[in-house]
Amino acid sequence: MPTRRSVLKTILVGGTAIMTGQALPIFGREASAASKFSNMLKIPPLLHGEKQGMERVYDLRLQRGNARFFKGYLTPTLGVNGNFLGPTVKMRTGEDVRLNVTNTIGESTTLHWHGFHVPAKYDGGPHQVISDRKTWSPHFKVMQMAATYWYHPHMMHKTGEHVWRGLAGFIIVEDNISDKLNLPRDYGVNDIPLVLQDRRFNREGSFSYVSSMHDVMMGMKGDTMLVNGTIAPYFEAKTQKLRLRLLNGSNARFYNIGFDDERLFHQIATDGSFLETPFETNRIQIGPGERAEIIVDVSDNKHVVLRSYPVVSSGMGMGRRMGSDMRGFDCLEIRPTAKLRPSPKIPANLIVLPKLKETEAAITRRFKLEMRMGPGMMFGGSSPFRINGKSMKLSRIDEVVKLGDTEIWEIENNSPMPHPFHIHDIQFLILDRNGRPPSPGERGFKDTVTVNQAETVRIIAKFADYADPEKPYMYHCHILEHEDAGMMGQFIVKA
Repeated sequence: MPTRRSVLKTILVGGTAIMTGQALPIFGREASAASKFSNMLKIPPLLHGEKQGMERVYDLRLQRGNARFFKGYLTPTLGVNGNFLGPTVKMRTGEDVRLNVTNTIGESTTLHWHGFHVPAKYDGGPHQVISDRKTWSPHFKVMQMAATYWYHPHMMHKTGEHVWRGLAGFIIVEDNISDKLNLPRDYGVNDIPLVLQDRRFNREGSFSYVSSMHDVMMGMKGDTMLVNGTIAPYFEAKTQKLRLRLLNGSNARFYNIGFDDERLFHQIATDGSFLETPFETNRIQIGPGERAEIIVDVSDNKHVVLRSYPVVSSGMGMGRRMGSDMRGFDCLEIRPTAKLRPSPKIPANLIVLPKLKETEAAITRRFKLEMRMGPGMMFGGSSPFRINGKSMKLSRIDEVVKLGDTEIWEIENNSPMPHPFHIHDIQFLILDRNGRPPSPGERGFKDTVTVNQAETVRIIAKFADYADPEKPYMYHCHILEHEDAGMMGQFIVKA
């Protein structure tokens, strides 16, 4: 396992490489504009698994490959059951599942079930390392509500690189409630998964990753937009309404999603559940790791572009500048066909969510997110990324939670930029932001929440079902370079 000092040394060497001209990006805005919306959107294949006895079994192979993002160039990539990204794994609440994960990428990695409530030993975090040429077979009962989840690596110090190179995919869970809702559900036709990722490319077409200290401090961002691994994609709509499952699968970029004609749409779900009622809006912001489901009406037969508008941080002064991203991206053009099949009216009510009462909370835990910017940080081998003054150590347990307890976690951002805070094992509800109730689009269950600069977010969750006195779960910033460099902690659930 590499030390933090060795990781920082690698980062510094990468910074030197870019300054000496070994990695000069030539692709990006100009290349994308030249071929605007010229490629049909790729839809990840569905993986239903195979029923074997009492379990449904899925086979996932992590592998090296090559992808042709630009004409005349092959990009070395990583993928799951393919060259880049992976299949959409379809699951059902209450089923017992087993996932055979075989690693053939030539180095150790892990695979984490983001948003899933599973035993800690099957969580796929940095303790569940899969060596090259080995197979890991976690098995558990699906205990999630119907929603959009995802899987991705969680290797210590390597998460950002492995995700950047292509290891990620969707998980869609259905249940008895979702079965009864009259919503678009024809996968790839009117129910469309969209993973939004930005990438940067080197001169010869390979991915450029961490080429300066800025890439670590601000998180890795690219100048080229990929949707499901497709550059400049278009989608031909055949129905009046489309359900778009949005996943921010980027390492660090925040997206402010809307349409180029400012049309309204309905948000119906958050990370881990439906909203109780659809929320009509023309913008939703999703940070790295977050998901949202929306329904858009294209019955006017006009071509419309799904766009990410500039993101402006709610901070002030330097914090406002650091948290802002004035770059916008056109993500996907939707082209309705001449004759669209009718779509049902969106249900007025979707679900009744379980309530968690503040008065039932056994404890309030406080977490301070910090970026220490003083001289000597990073260059001296000390990480500037801290939670409660400490950088991540695999050997240290930071919090001990009692099985069955409901807890309030108070997450305070003392740093000069926003951080998406992800907690393993649980789905939580947002209580408030700086004392104010969450927006209507944040009132479903979530596993990742963006905490803006100078903001305190309170969340509430129940830690049920699984206890392990030795195997921990993680909590961390989902800007992957921050996670890799130390903005992460560990907790165990103890009976």
